[in-house]
Amino acid sequence: MGIDRVASTLLTRGFTKDIIVERERFLSYLESATERYGAVIHVYCLMSNHYHLLLETPEGNLSQIMRHINGAYTTYFNIKRQRSGHLFQGRYKAIIIDADEYAGELSRYIHLNPVRVGIVKRPGAYRWSSYQYYNGKKPPEWLKVDFILSYFSRGRSIAQEKYREFVNALVDVEYDNPLKDTIASTILGGINFVKEISDKHLTNKKVDRNLPALRELRRASIAEIIKEVNSIFRGDSVLSRKAAIYLCHRYSGRTLKEIGDYFNIGESAVSQTSCRFGLILNKDKGLRKKIKHISGKLGLCNV
Repeated sequence: MGIDRVASTLLTRGFTKDIIVERERFLSYLESATERYGAVIHVYCLMSNHYHLLLETPEGNLSQIMRHINGAYTTYFNIKRQRSGHLFQGRYKAIIIDADEYAGELSRYIHLNPVRVGIVKRPGAYRWSSYQYYNGKKPPEWLKVDFILSYFSRGRSIAQEKYREFVNALVDVEYDNPLKDTIASTILGGINFVKEISDKHLTNKKVDRNLPALRELRRASIAEIIKEVNSIFRGDSVLSRKAAIYLCHRYSGRTLKEIGDYFNIGESAVSQTSCRFGLILNKDKGLRKKIKHISGKLGLCNV
C-alpha cells in the first residue's frame, strides 16, 4: 500500500507569554515559507505564546521551514522590542500524520484551540486562525483549504457548511485529543502507514528508538474485531457496535471509508463515533477493562 498524503502537525511554544503579538508579521513568514521552501500549509492557529500548524513538506525540508519561520520572527521581534535571545522553547514538536485519515480531525482540534482555553466561545470569533477561511472568507493564496474541505463535499459552499457543522459539533462537549493515538510520539496513522513511514522515512537511529512501540502493533481484520467484541458485549448491540467501530478505527489498518462501508455509515461518523467512545472509555473503568481484554485477545497494543 502506498502513502497518498503525508503531513506534519506542529506545536511550537515560547519561553514566556505574549510573544506572538506581531501576528500579521508572523503570518507573512508563513507565506514566505510557502514561497521559498515549498511548504503547503493547510491549517494554522496563533496563540499568545505558541502556535499550531498542519502542513505538508513535499521537499522534505521541515527543519529548514521551521528555522525560517521561528528565526525570522525572532529576529524581527528582538529588533522591534530591543531585546536579544531565543523566543521559542527548543525544538518544535512535530508529528507525521496520515493526512487522508487524520487531517480533518486535526484541523478541527487546532481550530477549537481558542475555544478550549476560553478565549472565545465559537471558533469563528477568533481572528488568528485559519478557521475563517474554512468558514466562507476567501483564503490567501498561500493557505490551502481545499484538501480538507474536499472530504466534506465537492462544492465549496456545501463543504464549508458541513465543515462548520463538523467543528461546531464539539464546541460545547468534552472530546479526546486526536493525537492521543500517536505512536512513539512520532507518527499518527493506521498500522500500514506507521510501518511504511518507519521503514522508508526514518533514520536507523530513529527506527531503533521507535521499535519497542512498533513491535506492539498488529493488524486485526474488521471481522476478527467484531467477533471478539460481540463475545464480550452480549445483549448490548449499541455499545457493541460503538466499541467495534472504535477498535477498527484504531487497529484494523482500514481507511475511514472502508470502515464506514462495513458499518453502513459515513467517514465522519466513523471518526466521531470513535472519538466519543474514547471519551466514554476514559471515564468508565469497567469498559476500559473489557476493551483491554479484547485488545489482548487480538494481540493488539494496550488501550
